[in-house]
Amino acid sequence: MAAKPMKIRASVKDGVTEVKALISHEMETGQRKDANGAIIPAWFITELSAMHNGKVVLSGEFGTAVSKNPYLAFKFKGGAAGDKVTLTWKDNKGETRTDEAAIG
Repeated sequence: MAAKPMKIRASVKDGVTEVKALISHEMETGQRKDANGAIIPAWFITELSAMHNGKVVLSGEFGTAVSKNPYLAFKFKGGAAGDKVTLTWKDNKGETRTDEAAIG
């Protein structure tokens, strides 16, 4: 199943860029059961990174405790209006998604 695009908003104020992202992902823990009692296989984001001008500004590991369609907000120093911020995730099934947004 193709992953839906992330919704990313980025703005800069007083030299600090704030990024807010809504990440579309089912994030199954592997502990729930379907209507027939079969376990729903685990499916979750394992790695996420954010880049600005080729430099990593955020890197993190996710796991099964993160909710479906996670919301992420973070700040970093630097950035200017028009610069691009790129977010990339990878999940435990090997799927990846990369999206970018311009800083406003």
